[in-house]
Amino acid sequence: MSKHDFTTEEFAARRQRARDAIGAAGLDWLLVLHPVSIRWLTGSDAKSYQEFQCLLISSQPGPIVVLTRDGERNEFRDDALVDELHTWGGGEPEDPIAALESVARHYGLPRSRIGMEVPAFYLHPHHYVRIKALFGDSLVKEATNLIHDLSLVKSPRELQYIREAARLTDVAMRRFVEAFAVGRTELELAGEVYHALLTNGSGLAASPINLVSGDRSCFSHGAPTDRRLQSGDFGNIEYGATFKRYTATIGRQFCMGSPTGRMQEIYDVVRRAADACLAEVRAGVPAVVPHEAAKRVISEAGWDRGRVHLSGYGLAPGFPPTWAEPLYLFGGSSSILQAGMVITIEPPVFLGEERLGARLIDNVLVTETGYEMLTKFPRDLIIVE
Repeated sequence: MSKHDFTTEEFAARRQRARDAIGAAGLDWLLVLHPVSIRWLTGSDAKSYQEFQCLLISSQPGPIVVLTRDGERNEFRDDALVDELHTWGGGEPEDPIAALESVARHYGLPRSRIGMEVPAFYLHPHHYVRIKALFGDSLVKEATNLIHDLSLVKSPRELQYIREAARLTDVAMRRFVEAFAVGRTELELAGEVYHALLTNGSGLAASPINLVSGDRSCFSHGAPTDRRLQSGDFGNIEYGATFKRYTATIGRQFCMGSPTGRMQEIYDVVRRAADACLAEVRAGVPAVVPHEAAKRVISEAGWDRGRVHLSGYGLAPGFPPTWAEPLYLFGGSSSILQAGMVITIEPPVFLGEERLGARLIDNVLVTETGYEMLTKFPRDLIIVE
């Protein structure tokens, strides 16, 4: 029941910061649609992100208003801090945008300056078009990251939850290594990881496990299959653990028996790239700087073509399909690292033509002078004879 995971004072402080930011953006109201933003403001864990939902918050003191589908009415009532709750749908179809229009007119939104979030996964294009038409010239700004930017620096209670999630990733990785054996399928090993996570207190992570072996080790986000592990296999595992929905992730490289020279070389480059990335992490540093440090290591090895995604990102209390928040260690990033942010470190090398790939994933808390490593499981290549 996540409204009980934080004090009412912490929620009140979040709401005041949001109101101040809305006003500073020249807005009277913000339409909040991302489930992470709604959770940050209310504590809601409801699955209403699968359909249309919207939170309305003003720059001035007043009620926090939520419109959600009727199937989530009871959960919002019991588990979220919401002042006014409106629902649509239920036993028969109903147009959610018509319901939004009724709520918006009640609170006078059409006569004000409105901003709205436009989240990638949680707003249907048809709904977006109709919201634009509904508010017309009153909708003056797409303020997608306004709430996200406020939540990037984590509170002491949030960090407590993230540290527990990180502890759970280590518990599950130990179980993975214990269960690792020739003849076992990738799916069986994934089952061992999930069993360890759920029986030790983790919730279900927003994104499913990645587990690849053998020729599949060049897949950067491959789901586990019924492939059986064989002697000489090289592979990678990545998964997330959650505690009160706050997420920690981990990724490790493994080998069934002694690695070939090429396998060891790829692993060593990825390890050095991650170390170079970590060495640049501290408050005040542009987020692109750690990325460029990792990029140089990989490029100098001649494998820039295998650098298939970013070097890291911020971690949110994720909702499917993602646990990432809009803080990226990547080219073109305008973010500046701040003490209290939690980021992943994961520069990769995946070489499709060689059917080989490697990636280490760790989570760190940014501090004034460097970082605190949250994932504790050894980063060495896991070799099982």
